[in-house]
Amino acid sequence: MDRYSRVLGGLLGVACGDALGGTLEFLSEAEGRIRYGYLKDIIGGGCWDLEPGEVTDDTMMTICVAEGILDDPKNPIDRIGERFIEWYHSKPKDIGNIINLALSAYIESGSWKIASLSAHGFNEGISAGNGSLMRCIPVALYYRDHQIMEMVTEQQSKLTHYDSKATRACLLYNKLVSGYLEGESKISFIKEMLEYYPEYKKVLSMGKCNLKSSGYVVDSLISALWCFINTDSFEEAVCEAVNLCGDADTVGAITGGLAGAYYGAEAIPSRWSDKILVKDKLIELAERMAGRELGDG
Repeated sequence: MDRYSRVLGGLLGVACGDALGGTLEFLSEAEGRIRYGYLKDIIGGGCWDLEPGEVTDDTMMTICVAEGILDDPKNPIDRIGERFIEWYHSKPKDIGNIINLALSAYIESGSWKIASLSAHGFNEGISAGNGSLMRCIPVALYYRDHQIMEMVTEQQSKLTHYDSKATRACLLYNKLVSGYLEGESKISFIKEMLEYYPEYKKVLSMGKCNLKSSGYVVDSLISALWCFINTDSFEEAVCEAVNLCGDADTVGAITGGLAGAYYGAEAIPSRWSDKILVKDKLIELAERMAGRELGDG
């Protein structure tokens, strides 16, 4: 499998998980089953009244990160921040609480450090949401140098999320994605990485009934990892993730990005990918990210 397939798989995977999960957002599992059964098709609707194939903040902020990197790959953080603010001013349907607080604080202060700390304080010292995790995959898809990848991963998280738990989740996730782009094996590589992130090791032994599809970043990543580990295809992993309900679009997006990078774009069902309204943008970004590496040009 070539690198482009995995890069496109990562980006499209985020969007498909997001669009599928948006229908189930904020429902309990019981409510989701009553209304939709076990959801396998992108149908829109839900609390955001989405069009079929319309994406939410998960995908749109992922696009912001990708575009910021491509704008200035050697110093991408300011450009990523500018893209966030442009998106914020577009008045999106869906924006997470911590990100909303941070972006509004940046507009007032002009400082990202003040913005993230302000959001952290205003939210009573709790900023370990999944909003920086849901958007971080372009960093791993673009940078082959692991040291640079880890630095940019951390920096993009801290633009809005002051809490170190959010940073650690992004680092674990992007290290996994980077490994899969390089052909690492699925389960053994996860086990290897979890030695450095012991707070996630329980995912290897826990049951599905213990998963929490919440906005807390540790819950979100554990749910995504569990769905990826305990399935054998992109479609199965994402369906398991979104049908947990709760924060379904974000857990679906996180799972979709990881599974897409591992299985490749060809593994994503065409009945999903063909519906994604921003598909052409994601293809354009994947082509540029796979073909232009830091230091190549």
